[in-house]
Amino acid sequence: MIKSELTEKPPINWVNMLLFTITPALALTIVPLYGFFYGYDVFEWSLFLLYMGFCGISITAGYHRLWSHKTYQAHAFVRLIFAIGGACALQNDVFNWASDHRRHHQHVDDNAHDPYSAGRGFWFSHIGWILRNYDSSPNDFSNIQDLQKDPILQWQHKNYLALVIITNVLFPALVGFLHGDIAASMLLVGLLRLVLSQHATYLINSIAHIWGRQPYSDKSSARDNSIIALITYGEGYHNYHHTFQWDYRNGISWWHYDPTKWLIKSLALCGLATGLKKVTAEKIEEAKVKMQYQKITQNSTSIELSSHLHKKLDKEYQQLLSVLDEWAERRKAWLDCKTSEMKGRINKIDRHRLKIRYKEGSKNLKARKREWKLMLRNLPRLKLAG
Repeated sequence: MIKSELTEKPPINWVNMLLFTITPALALTIVPLYGFFYGYDVFEWSLFLLYMGFCGISITAGYHRLWSHKTYQAHAFVRLIFAIGGACALQNDVFNWASDHRRHHQHVDDNAHDPYSAGRGFWFSHIGWILRNYDSSPNDFSNIQDLQKDPILQWQHKNYLALVIITNVLFPALVGFLHGDIAASMLLVGLLRLVLSQHATYLINSIAHIWGRQPYSDKSSARDNSIIALITYGEGYHNYHHTFQWDYRNGISWWHYDPTKWLIKSLALCGLATGLKKVTAEKIEEAKVKMQYQKITQNSTSIELSSHLHKKLDKEYQQLLSVLDEWAERRKAWLDCKTSEMKGRINKIDRHRLKIRYKEGSKNLKARKREWKLMLRNLPRLKLAG
């Protein structure tokens, strides 16, 4: 199937071809020309930024983490807002978007079945897959039967074109009319915002599968890219996402820029989101350690490790896993005793004992991780010394 597609291209999707050809061309020419001759004011730029955020978050928090992966549940009002914002982003309705994305995760890097496989190159994974009717992206909703039961998504699917026109044309024109410059509003809020928000999303399919780190897994081409995270509302931590796709977070550390995660957490605090799914800390640590060990063993021939160093490396690795398991057990015991069900069943002395054991386990894990990292850093030096 793929071989025939490479030699004989599938039919062009003319609607998408015209949309993704004309809108960028206009954004690159008319938008700056109008700005040069007439200018844009603070209000228009502010509305542009608000619209960018509205569309982007609707895709990341709604289309992606809520509906494609079901990492949390959201109130009907939130779902309605995301459905409208997703239509404004003009990246298809939820049914089509989520179906393609679930297929992408199921068949990642499989050129025959991944709708935007990075194995077919940057252009294809970024936008080429949209411009032709490829067999790898069938119109098949069998993998989203759960979403088809949602009345809000049924409404969006039925009224998608009307929502696109209202949010992308009528609303910017109305705001421009009230503000006194319809053209400026249409160009910034309607046109430039549309092009930038679309291609920001597509960078996840392309760049985030080509450029970056793989600290958790190398089973797919997905990579963590902090720069991409800055312009995609936190979606750039893509290696983590493909490793733990059911986590509502992409950036797991407090310093990771992930406004989508912060929004979902805020919605939960307001009672508008429930059931936020998180991967346990021990699973994340275990994945990182196993990946580090795997990379070293794969590269062992190139750095010519002696049998003695191999044994020492294996011993350190097994000791680290053992300490990690012990820490995970102590952490679970401490967290369990803090739950509402256990508060009345355990006395203060036992609670204090569990807390002390957990702190000791954390201290031991940190020490073992330092030794492990030091050994990895010194491996070339140890080889030379041997």
